[in-house]
Amino acid sequence: MKQFPSRVRRGLAVVAGLAAASIALSGCLYSLIPGQRTGPIPTATPDTDGVAAGLMPFYGQTLQWTDCDGFDCTMVTAPLNWADPSAGEVELSVIRQPATGGDAIGSLLTNPGGPGVSGVDLIRDSASFAVGERLMQDYDVIGFDPRGVGESTPVTCLDAAGMDAYLYDIPPAPRGTPEWEAHLDDGNRRFAEACQANSDGILEFITTDSAARDLDLLRAVLGDEKLNYLGYSYGTFLGATYAELFPDRVGRMVLDGAVDPSTSLLEAGTTQALGFESALRAYMRACLAGSECPFRGTVDEAMADIGALLASVDRSPMQAADGREVGADTMLTGIVYPLYSQGSWEFLTGALVDALAGDPEAILFSADGYNDRANGVYVANFSEAFHAYNCMDYPVDWTAEDEAAAEAILEDEAPTIAPYWNLSGNCGPWPYPPTGTRGPIAAAGAAPILVIGTTNDPATPYEWAVALAGQLDSGVLVTRVGEGHTGFNKGNACVDDAVEAYLLEGNAPAEDIRCE
Repeated sequence: MKQFPSRVRRGLAVVAGLAAASIALSGCLYSLIPGQRTGPIPTATPDTDGVAAGLMPFYGQTLQWTDCDGFDCTMVTAPLNWADPSAGEVELSVIRQPATGGDAIGSLLTNPGGPGVSGVDLIRDSASFAVGERLMQDYDVIGFDPRGVGESTPVTCLDAAGMDAYLYDIPPAPRGTPEWEAHLDDGNRRFAEACQANSDGILEFITTDSAARDLDLLRAVLGDEKLNYLGYSYGTFLGATYAELFPDRVGRMVLDGAVDPSTSLLEAGTTQALGFESALRAYMRACLAGSECPFRGTVDEAMADIGALLASVDRSPMQAADGREVGADTMLTGIVYPLYSQGSWEFLTGALVDALAGDPEAILFSADGYNDRANGVYVANFSEAFHAYNCMDYPVDWTAEDEAAAEAILEDEAPTIAPYWNLSGNCGPWPYPPTGTRGPIAAAGAAPILVIGTTNDPATPYEWAVALAGQLDSGVLVTRVGEGHTGFNKGNACVDDAVEAYLLEGNAPAEDIRCE
């Protein structure tokens, strides 16, 4: 899940699992593009067993696939409101890479996280990175854009200039003053109003509960009796929600970079801030051991230097070549984004060398990557969808005393990040109250569910994977000892073997395993 807040606007830091690797991998993603088809594109008979009459127009639809650069593409119609299927419709964009080995076990649905990251783009651009070639050989790999996201019926808020003003805003008042707060509140209000005005009435129904019901619809129209699923980051919450709603329809499910569904927004933001501080310290230890590191001394001294850099640009932002100003919030985004993948640490070192010399371009490039901004435009609606899902999924259920206690923890344990971290979210002006609830998910009766956690994952901290695996009646914990976000297909043979043995052969580990 792309999740990490800045003081300006991010209320939750659950990260987009695979998309976060783009800094390290952009230009060298090794997607395997299937060859052109020589015969008709196959379809399937929808699975409509046990479907209520009012949902039959949706569950009974026959998909019309078209060729799209060697993949199969289609649109699936879902009810806008699952509680009232007659109230309108949304469209879900779906892409399929047919099994490269011929006959498929079935469909493997994937989700890269966010909320708000495009699953269609994931498979179209980097299927091999997402699932690995062994799974591609035996499954029809399915990517989809959840409701509100990308090529599906989208959440739409501001144009590019408006998004720039919102995401890269620098208030004209010192941080923490009433004028600073009022400026941010006004920006959040205008953003929420634009989303309501431009999203054609869908905001109330952009929820993980609705997306999980859409997931069952996709399973059925693809002709699968059970859902086989590989979800990353926020995609683990989507998968766990599905398992709670439809435990008897869970096939082989792997949840990598797990989100703890019982955590509140305040708890999640606190834990993630601590996770990113820990990841930044791990990066700094490695940096100080190298010859290119711009810092000297101990890790504590180098972290203090990072803090001084952030405070400096908070007082006096750097000017980028395109005229934008890079303040502390944007700089923190640019620093944190490479922490998702250890392979991006070298990039981060170069970006910090430049920033310390007064050149913000690499740091701004990194922040743009997080925000899906390229060449002055937003290539996806990640930020809008991210905001919409979080505002509907997370109730505001804490007191001012709770927030003060959390801030005290951050000031003590995450002092570098704490001044720029938003614990309370920015959903006050959202036009609809949240409908989501937070609590343990057991998914009683579901088939085994593999939950993967990486010990120093900054975005979805390891303790969340431990918690989710413990909550699930059939949860099995796979621990990857290491750095970075998510664990499968990251070069750890122990993790990869466990995942592939389950997804390909149905052999779940008999007990929790730890992969050094």
